[in-house]
Amino acid sequence: MAGHSQFSNIMHRKGAQDARRAKVFTKLIRELTVATREGLPDPNANPRLRTAVTAARAANMPKDTMERAIKRGSGDAGGAAFEQVRYEGYGPGSVAMIVDTLTDNRNRTAAAVRSAFNKFGGAMGESNTVAFQFNRIGFFRYPLDVASEDEMMDTAVEAGADDVVTNETGHEVTCSPDDFHTVLTGLEDKYGTPNAAELLWRPVSTVTVGEDAATTLFKLIELLEDDDDVQSVSSNFDISDEIMEKLNAS
Repeated sequence: MAGHSQFSNIMHRKGAQDARRAKVFTKLIRELTVATREGLPDPNANPRLRTAVTAARAANMPKDTMERAIKRGSGDAGGAAFEQVRYEGYGPGSVAMIVDTLTDNRNRTAAAVRSAFNKFGGAMGESNTVAFQFNRIGFFRYPLDVASEDEMMDTAVEAGADDVVTNETGHEVTCSPDDFHTVLTGLEDKYGTPNAAELLWRPVSTVTVGEDAATTLFKLIELLEDDDDVQSVSSNFDISDEIMEKLNAS
């Protein structure tokens, strides 16, 4: 199962963007609040909240910040009511894109997402315009030094994972969404909190994008991710290592 993954190209860029996002705590706090509101304030009894807590820990969020968000979600501290809304469309280079949001104002969020697409030559579509081009997966990332490639493979497979890719950025484990929390438990028991633990959209196939289109595409992605309502942006681009290095260096 180990080896090169088309997905790693996309995740490489996603990691670079995540590292620069100044608003990451805002998005995590919103997810903690919504996850609590939709279930129980106990992560052990609320799978979505447990996932949110794991992501917050991976981002080094202070414990008291997490606790306040959970308290707000449990109804003890008021706060706005958020709902999940998904937007789909095509970006520069005919790249398929899925934008997942948590919003307390659909009109504001829809207008902002549409404006971003229009600004950079993209086009928003109706529901399921591009979703058929992606599979939903569970994704985990651990640093290289927690285990050898073979050990990580054995642990992940035993926990129920579907695939493991080890590269210079670390160990990347994927699984079915239904097995997400079982795999997370198995990995955490052995290696502690992962650097990333989330449900993602993985493209069934990718679209090769040149430098000019990639530059515009990343401007679109960055504008979307800068919006507090946007939780994640998924896309099916494939970019050569040479172009990726240029863009990451800029």
